Amino acid sequence: MNRRKFTDWLLRLASIPVAASILYPIIRYFQPPEVAEGTATTVEAATVDELAVDEYKIFRFGTRPGILIRISEDEYRAFAATCTHLDCIVQYRDDKRMIWCACHNGLFDLSGRNVSGPPPRPLEEYQINVVGETVYVSRT
Repeated sequence: MNRRKFTDWLLRLASIPVAASILYPIIRYFQPPEVAEGTATTVEAATVDELAVDEYKIFRFGTRPGILIRISEDEYRAFAATCTHLDCIVQYRDDKRMIWCACHNGLFDLSGRNVSGPPPRPLEEYQINVVGETVYVSRT
């Protein structure tokens, strides 16, 4: 084996890890990550004294966010906190007493129905249970 053949062999051998280090991230980019969907049907969202009237809190419901709104002293409402238009996180506007999506100015009433803007359907509503000093939210 002469020097030229040895150098060619060495360069071909060295190109394998270089090609792998370039191709591996590209291949991984196109494969979606494996995320286990949350199986929880009930979560502890807040405590009774955590929210005043006309305040809201974003909480985690499995892998998705939820929004808990205190309507009155003894009434709460909870919904999925992702807008039905483009999955932006919604927030509560106490000046309008409506749920608002800042992405495209979508509005939902306190029953979760879409009132204006581009959202095509209502928010998913959750069931509220107050046990002692804890507010629990569950899927209906």
